Amino acid sequence: MEWLTDLFQTLIATVADVIPIIGVLFGFQYLVLRQRLPALSQKLLGLGCVIVGLSLFLVGLEKALFPLGEMMASQLTAPEFLGIGANPFWWQYYWVYLFAFAIGFATTIAEPSLIAVAIKAEEVSGGTIKPWGLRIAVALGVASGIALGAYRIVVGDPLHWYILSGYFVVVVQTQFAPKMIIPLAYDSGGVTTSTVTVPLVAALGLGLASVIPGRSPLLDGFGLIAFASLFPIITVMGYAQLSAWQQRRE
Repeated sequence: MEWLTDLFQTLIATVADVIPIIGVLFGFQYLVLRQRLPALSQKLLGLGCVIVGLSLFLVGLEKALFPLGEMMASQLTAPEFLGIGANPFWWQYYWVYLFAFAIGFATTIAEPSLIAVAIKAEEVSGGTIKPWGLRIAVALGVASGIALGAYRIVVGDPLHWYILSGYFVVVVQTQFAPKMIIPLAYDSGGVTTSTVTVPLVAALGLGLASVIPGRSPLLDGFGLIAFASLFPIITVMGYAQLSAWQQRRE
């Protein structure tokens, strides 16, 4: 019964959140464009599926993904698992970094929005940009960023040191990367932080900050998503630069 109650409450909240979007779309269609929507019943059915799907997804996050991420962070940092004392060194958390890298790579490869963008990029570029090459480059960037973000939580360094340094690298890369790839690289950072990646990454960060001594979930638990958005820009431009260098050699 608790699940059904939560699902019903989430469904009502989702309807309230989606109503403004529907109002904008239908308002422009009927009041500005002054045209009727073809196949209106199909579109209304699709909107209903979207609302139900969002509700189920949000309940799933609350009941499964967030608790699972926090549980994994707690287990990976347990002293009995790591075999560490009261004051461990940063390198003794190597399982945490490996898990952060693996979960970042896996969730990015499965990210639906990235798959859609990669397919469109191949179509627009005439096959020059390969979908799997782009997806792997983005996934490596997210994985590296989340692993570095986990290291930051462990050692307690200020977040802005890493973000400013990363964007400095992006600015320098932008001057030398192929012009065709720059807009796509910038978009890749935002595309990958979507439905699959964000919940697990956020849960991992909050879980780590909750169990590592001296860390605050509010001050240290957030910020991993910023790493996941930044590093794909670097890796996608790096992938393009390596591809261009290889073509020049050939």
